[in-house]
Amino acid sequence: MSTLADPRKASAFRFVRHGYADGVAELVYAFDDSPELIERIRFPDAPELAPERRPAFAAALQLLHLAAGVSYYKAGVPERIVLDTGALDDATADFMDTLYLHGLAEFAYRNQLDLHARIRFPRDGAAAPSAVALELPSRTLIPVGGGKDSVVAIESIKSIGGEAGVVWVGNSPLIAHCAERTGLPMLNIQRELSPLLFEYNRTGAWNGHIPVTAVNSAILVLAALLYGYDAIAFANERSASVATLEYEGRQINHQWSKGFDFERMLRDWLHAHVAPQLEYFSLLRPFAELAVTRAFARMGAAYFDAFSSCNRNFRILGPRPADRWCGQCPKCHFVFLALAPFLPKPRLLGIFGRNLLDDESQLAGFDALMEYRDHKPFECVGEGAEARAAMHALSQRPEWAEDALVARFRDEIVPQLDSAELTLEPWLEPAVEHAIPEHLRGALDAIRGS
Repeated sequence: MSTLADPRKASAFRFVRHGYADGVAELVYAFDDSPELIERIRFPDAPELAPERRPAFAAALQLLHLAAGVSYYKAGVPERIVLDTGALDDATADFMDTLYLHGLAEFAYRNQLDLHARIRFPRDGAAAPSAVALELPSRTLIPVGGGKDSVVAIESIKSIGGEAGVVWVGNSPLIAHCAERTGLPMLNIQRELSPLLFEYNRTGAWNGHIPVTAVNSAILVLAALLYGYDAIAFANERSASVATLEYEGRQINHQWSKGFDFERMLRDWLHAHVAPQLEYFSLLRPFAELAVTRAFARMGAAYFDAFSSCNRNFRILGPRPADRWCGQCPKCHFVFLALAPFLPKPRLLGIFGRNLLDDESQLAGFDALMEYRDHKPFECVGEGAEARAAMHALSQRPEWAEDALVARFRDEIVPQLDSAELTLEPWLEPAVEHAIPEHLRGALDAIRGS
């Protein structure tokens, strides 16, 4: 085995092996014959896997090995992908090609790389074994991220008496605090990235955004089989499906693995390869961000002093804000703006500790949210049009109208817009496209407020 080399000079990225024992999944990768990159996923107090679930679990473990590899592949993006574990059936290879191409589109754009000729997962043309029906308990596993969206999903399922548990991946105390507030059974899974990845990054490897929701989704499929859940309910809105920008005719979406295309692909793959009755979906899929913030304003009071959507709280490396909101990042900007039409102003200022809309130093950040002289930020934020609608609603309200950024929006930006496209109401209406199982659709009424 050679010493640590520059992964950008590697000829191949290898999926070496994967395994599971005693609550620990081990995923192994390598660039050429360089030292192995070993990742471990730890499932706490994992029960012994029932024999009838083992074929499904094996398929799900392979999915996790493939999906989690994106964290390491991006360090070098070599011209060949090699599967030491054996070539894939066509459906799985197609799925992985799509996941890597779209999930790494932002990474490729920022690093000026063309991955289309590089990402080709080996396939053997054989059909995968058909999934076998399993007896899974009728209960829902809900990922909690510490922000408003998962709170709305959790509280809406609780409102219809649905049996559920909450889960998160990693060590965030903020997420743990929010999870405790739910009153539901909690599951905290640990993901231990290979230390060699950080060494590669320190020595100049390619780095950037990955489709982490896809990786976490694969982890939760294993958790559903281990602990017994028949549904995994994410909290991704319909705005997650809207591209951040278009570049050279290609859609680049920071949130691609939160979008409906990925959701449908994974759901179909699970039904064909893992278990026909294991449901994967987003409970918030019919709703725009503004409809979700309205629901959170109504349903989430018990979390107002605990939640945060500020991404700086969830960095793997680097400084974190002293409190729950940095007040400077696109997530802080958007959540403040989206909540403002639905919360009393003093309540909102109490949550954030300041008035972001009366601070002229924040102008560029809010302009980007509204796609004014800039594209939407590479963050999990709503559409530019709904940001403009929220700002317009505030401009009509005396308590907000004279704040610096609201007044500037009214005086400078509104004259350049079509007033018919600034109304708030269309953003509060649900769409019909979603994959929510019939027995959980009553939760939609709680989100709508009906």
